[in-house]
Amino acid sequence: MRYIKQHWKMLLNILTIFVLVIIIYAIRKELVSTLDDLSHVNAWALLLLVPIEALNYHAQAKLYQGLFDIVGNKISYSFLYKMSLELNFVNGVFPSGGVSGVSYFGVRMRSNEEGITGSKATVVQLIKLVLIFISFEILLIVGLLFLSVGGHVNDVTILVASSITTLVIVLNGGFLYIIGSRTRINATFSALTRSLNRIIKVFRPKHPETIKLKRVHEIVDELHNNYRLIQDNYKRLGAPLMYALLANLTEVLAVYFVYVAFGHWVNIGAIILAYSVANFAGLISVLPGGIGTYEAIMTAVLAAAGIPINLSIPVVVMYRILNTLIQLPPGYYFYHKALSRPKEA
Repeated sequence: MRYIKQHWKMLLNILTIFVLVIIIYAIRKELVSTLDDLSHVNAWALLLLVPIEALNYHAQAKLYQGLFDIVGNKISYSFLYKMSLELNFVNGVFPSGGVSGVSYFGVRMRSNEEGITGSKATVVQLIKLVLIFISFEILLIVGLLFLSVGGHVNDVTILVASSITTLVIVLNGGFLYIIGSRTRINATFSALTRSLNRIIKVFRPKHPETIKLKRVHEIVDELHNNYRLIQDNYKRLGAPLMYALLANLTEVLAVYFVYVAFGHWVNIGAIILAYSVANFAGLISVLPGGIGTYEAIMTAVLAAAGIPINLSIPVVVMYRILNTLIQLPPGYYFYHKALSRPKEA
């Protein structure tokens, strides 16, 4: 145990590299076929993925910057841009439905920015997710309009879109309902803490309260206070919401331009719908980055929206691989740099 505490950074890097190797091994066949297909597609269209992804991280950095500004912290754009790359890397290699990213974000902000507590970073991250989900709703409406114009709105697409809409409303509503009341948030987290302690006690019978309930109440109270601060300044959420929408739109455009590279100007509404479903499904995938689940579901939804499977499979695989090659290396660089130098100049 002492060795782990003293060398946790090195061990974490080893684990990260191990997971990356697994990812590369899992997609080795697709990687080879994709590299072969590169000679048959429009390279200029594929190169557009680089500025599109750069714009995506710009949107994420500005989104974080706007939310931190509401809670009283001025954070530099460059730091948040690098942080966005790090978060994408962490969420991409560790299969936790985004939980790893939330935890990592809290640790990084607390250790590198004065005046930012873990709970403040957590509530900013959670509100960011709420805005991302709300922007999904906006994109879905636009996507259905494009599909209706193209004559591809059928029972399946309506069912999928309405299911996602309902899920987003329930998740967002439930989260805001709980965190909006000090009583409800304390009751919820107290129940979760007691349940976790009972489970942990099975493995550590001499430790009935591994997670201290008093400390949980302190964190939850601060979480609620920071949420109320954002709630009281809700009129300032307009710009962050626009950046959340831009972040989602750039990801959709990245997929779209891979289709263009293959010589097909498909209905962007189908891509919006498929992207939304695949990302929700990826949250529960047990594999890093939702490998397999993401591609299969996205292809199936695209087929339901009128895009042939034999076209969608190579496009989706190429998008995933090229997107990974563009994003993970810089993300790993800043992630590794952060572990090596926890304090930034």
